[in-house]
Amino acid sequence: QVQLVESGGGLVQAGGSLRLSCVSSRHTFSVNTMGWFRQAPGKEREFLAAITWSGGSTYYADSVKGRFTISRDNAKNTVYLQMNSLKPEDTATYSCAASALGLGSSSWRSYTYWGQGTQVTVSS
Repeated sequence: QVQLVESGGGLVQAGGSLRLSCVSSRHTFSVNTMGWFRQAPGKEREFLAAITWSGGSTYYADSVKGRFTISRDNAKNTVYLQMNSLKPEDTATYSCAASALGLGSSSWRSYTYWGQGTQVTVSS
């Protein structure tokens, strides 16, 4: 079993920054990739970024390239999402997830374990 705990959400003004954290209870062969997703009310879940534990390879959705950065600290079993230049359109519930697969898919169906989600609200 893999348990994920997210933190770092909150209310920020447009143009501001937030860093989300996701602590995993497992860092084993059973988990290869960590990803970040978001979902706004009435909208589908959106893939944001992913990173592999072993090599640190990253993959970003076009919508967040240049603004968001995913990283990981293997010693702390933690993955981060640094979000800069935030816009009101970024308002959503942000979730981290773990997958046994690699970076080949951005679909949420590729991820087996999910955190509880943390709310990010960006004001104008």
